[in-house]
Amino acid sequence: MNNKYACWSMGFFVMCSACFLTDSCYIMSGDSDCTRTSPSAGSPSDNEFLPDRPKYVCSLSPDLITKAREELQEKPEWRLRDVQALRDMVCKDYPSLGTSLDDAFLLRFLRARKFDYDRALQLLVNYYTCRRSWPEVFNNLKPSAIKPVLESGFVTVLPRLDPEGRHVVCIRPDRWTPSNYPITENIRAIYLTLEKLIQSEETQVNGIVILADYKGVSLSKASHFGPFVAKKVIGILQDGFPIRIKAVNIINEPRIFKGIFAIIKPFLKEKIANRFFLHGCDLNSLHQNIPPVILPEEYGGTSGKLDISAWNELLLASEEDFLHDFSQLVLPCDSSPHDMLVSGDADEKQCDDSLRGMKPQLYYCY
Repeated sequence: MNNKYACWSMGFFVMCSACFLTDSCYIMSGDSDCTRTSPSAGSPSDNEFLPDRPKYVCSLSPDLITKAREELQEKPEWRLRDVQALRDMVCKDYPSLGTSLDDAFLLRFLRARKFDYDRALQLLVNYYTCRRSWPEVFNNLKPSAIKPVLESGFVTVLPRLDPEGRHVVCIRPDRWTPSNYPITENIRAIYLTLEKLIQSEETQVNGIVILADYKGVSLSKASHFGPFVAKKVIGILQDGFPIRIKAVNIINEPRIFKGIFAIIKPFLKEKIANRFFLHGCDLNSLHQNIPPVILPEEYGGTSGKLDISAWNELLLASEEDFLHDFSQLVLPCDSSPHDMLVSGDADEKQCDDSLRGMKPQLYYCY
C-alpha cells in the first residue's frame, strides 16, 4: 500500500473519531440561532388523552433529577409539556417521518440537546435520515446479525460505572480481522451498543465514556476507515444520535497518532479537543480519568480479566426489543435523505474545504 495514502487514511480516521465521539462538532455543529424557550407555566401533557401511547414514568433518582435540571435545563414540572411541544413540531413539520411519538423516546432527543426544541427536532430528523442513507449498516440491524463482531470483543461495555455514573464503552480495533467481515459490521455493533445504552434514563443524563485501545492497529487496517465511511459515521454519531459522550480516552496509540492529532486539533473547538485524552502506554495517566477499581486487569485495573460475555448476552437478549423499535424506523419512499437532513450545506462545504487543506500536510507525517 502507498505509504502516503495510508497515512492520509489514518489521519482521516483520527479526525473523524474526534468528531463523532463528541456531542458538539466544528464541522457539523447543528446549532440554531433561534432557540425556543420552555413555557413558564402550563397544564399537563395531552398524553393522558392518548390511551394507546405508553405513559411516561420517570425512573431518575432525586440526585439525577437535580443534575438534569442543572445541566440539561430539564424541569420536571415542564417535562411532559416540552415533550408535547416537540411532538407537535414533528407532526406539523414532518408528518411523514414515521417516528415513534412516545414520551420516553422523544425525551432522549430533548435531553441530548438540552431541551432546545429546534435542535432536538433536527437531531430526530437526522436520526431517521441517516438510517435510510446507509443501507449497508441499517438493513437487518439486530444483535444476532452482528454476533461475530460481539464474539471478537471489538466493542463491549465494562460492567461497572465510573464515579460520575457513566458507562464505559471499550473499543479494541485490534480484535477486528478485515478479511473476516467489512468495517461496516463494526459500525453496526457500536451503533447497537449505543442504542442499548441510551434506553436508560441514567445514561441519557450522565452520558458515556469511551476507552479506545489502539494496540496493534496498523496503517493498513486504519485505511479501511476511508473518507466515505468517515463522513457517514460523522453524520450518524455526531448529528444523528441522541447520546452525550463526555470523554474519549485513547490508549496504546501509535506514535504517528499524536502527530496527526496535532494537525487536526486546530480544526476542532476547544470544548471537543479537551474531551480527548491520549495516554499512550501510561496506565497511570489513564487511571487519572478512569479509576482502576472499574478497569480490567488488561488496563491496570482491579476488576478482574476483561469479560465480554455479560454484555454480549445482554445485547443478544434484547433482540425482540430491537425488532420492535427498529420496525418503526422507516422513511416514506418519497422522502429524500437530502431533503430531510437539516444540517447546513455551508457546514459540509466547510468540512470538505478543511479536509482538502489538511491533506497535503498529512503526506509529511510518515
